[in-house]
Order: sequence, then C-alpha cells, then structure tokens
Amino acid sequence: MTLVHHPILQQSFAVIDQEIGAHSLSPQEYAVVRRVIHSTADFDFQHLIRFSPGAIATMIRQLAQGIPIVTDVTMVKQGISSMVAQTFGNPLISAIEQVSAPLPGRTRTETGILQCLQTVPEAIYVIGNAPTALLALCAELQDRPQGVSVIGVPVGFIAVLESKAALAQLAVPQIRVTGRKGGSPVAAAIVNALLVLAWEALR
Repeated sequence: MTLVHHPILQQSFAVIDQEIGAHSLSPQEYAVVRRVIHSTADFDFQHLIRFSPGAIATMIRQLAQGIPIVTDVTMVKQGISSMVAQTFGNPLISAIEQVSAPLPGRTRTETGILQCLQTVPEAIYVIGNAPTALLALCAELQDRPQGVSVIGVPVGFIAVLESKAALAQLAVPQIRVTGRKGGSPVAAAIVNALLVLAWEALR
C-alpha cells in the first residue's frame, strides 16, 4: 500500500525544496528535516537537527518491526497516531498518561518516563516537551542503552540545553535538535518522517 500524501503537503515540500536548494544532507536526513520545516515553517531546523551515525537506519528497522513508541506527552502521541495507524501499528504510549501523581522531587512526565523504562525497556523514546524527562531518561540509559533509540527535541529555556547535551553524550541511536528550539510538533514530524521512510522501504 502506498501512503497517500495530500496535494498541499506535496506543494509545501516543493516550496521548501526550492528555498533550501543545494545541501549536504543525505536523502533520508533531508526527508526528516523537510518534514520538520513543513510543520514549523522554520528553516533554522535545517542546521539544528543532529543525527547520530546510523540512527535513521536503526529507527526505520525498529519501526518496521513494530517496536513501541513512548512519548513524553499526549500531544506528541496524537501527532503521530494517524501515521502509525496507516503504517506499522506500533504500540503508542504517552508517559504522562501512565501516572496520576509524580514521585517526590520529580515531574509527572519524569515519573512516567522512568516507569515506562521499567515496563517498556525496548522502544523509541520521543521527548518533545519535557527536558526533565529527557534528563531522567539519559541518566537511566547511561547504564543500559541497549534496545532504546531516542528522539530528543524539548523546547524552552529551563534545562533544555542541559538535557540535549546529556543526550549527545550517550551511545544510543538518536535524533536531537541543538539549542532551545524543538517542541511536540517537531517531535511528531520526525517520527512521521521516519514512518514514511520505513514504509516506503518496503515497497
């Protein structure tokens, strides 16, 4: 089955292609970057998104195998649910929905991420909103990185730079955004781009 892309999406991609022109990204990296730019109308992301070696290939393989996708917040989950349903039907888990109250000294999202690591040790973890959740995730993954890939793109001013720096130090497949920019729409766009790449690889 071929994914149906809305004509306006294709027209938008054409505009982005024209404005970016020549670039040094691989075709798969560009597919991710272009979808993020489409979701944000922010061309800065061309220079802000970082891919660890082999990250795209690893995540494409994981998605095609039906690995769970754990998001920090519900907005990211909602942003990818349609594409997941059209492709591999991966289990979708929103960390913040897993807990009713935070652990002492932790945010609810942090608590949810830590709980998910216990119950879903092999997954793609997608952090689009909560830098505290990304920091907690990185601390845990220092000792057990196997089976986990991370998309780390929280947005804001408090603990955002620190959380992304912590992720950059980990030997896990990862896609991250440098600086303060990011957010749930960016996280969802990255996952959706990867799902399309994984689906089209099967054609």
